[in-house]
Amino acid sequence: MNQVRYVTWVLLFAIVMLLTGCDEATFSTEQPLTTGTLQPVTGRDLRIVTGQVVYVPAYSEVFAGRQGLNTDLAITLAIHNTDLEAPIIIQSVRYYDTDGNLVRNYIDEPVEVSALATTGFLVGETDTSGGWGANFIVEWVAEEPVHEPVIEAIMISTRSAQGISMISIGRVISQTGDTQTTPE
Repeated sequence: MNQVRYVTWVLLFAIVMLLTGCDEATFSTEQPLTTGTLQPVTGRDLRIVTGQVVYVPAYSEVFAGRQGLNTDLAITLAIHNTDLEAPIIIQSVRYYDTDGNLVRNYIDEPVEVSALATTGFLVGETDTSGGWGANFIVEWVAEEPVHEPVIEAIMISTRSAQGISMISIGRVISQTGDTQTTPE
């Protein structure tokens, strides 16, 4: 009799979960995901000589034919420090939705990215909070002239038999000081 009662409770729990529409996003943490080594810049007076504000279009979903039939995409915002010798400092990484509303800040304090290093900021495939017209604003600076970083969003979905992937390159919308765009 106890086994029947146990099976009944398990089935009831499963039905409740299905009816409430729980998915993996329901159980995910609110903590934004990052990849790469982030070294906080603390306890020093920064002497900024160059920097940029970069706009990066991103898509957490794309339309796939009929109305209401969208494909969700995972997004990786990649920041590549292209300088051979000097670090860059990421002051902020902000993620906005289709309507221009701030969805999340990825860093609370400036972080350093070493020469030739790459760091990334992730939006999971089930996180559609940005919508089809999402974007990132990245602010970076350096304490000496550096080659400007490559900042891009990589979007991918592998849920169906036909995978989708695309890259969106960042565009400078504001600049402070000079950056080197060609090797010396």
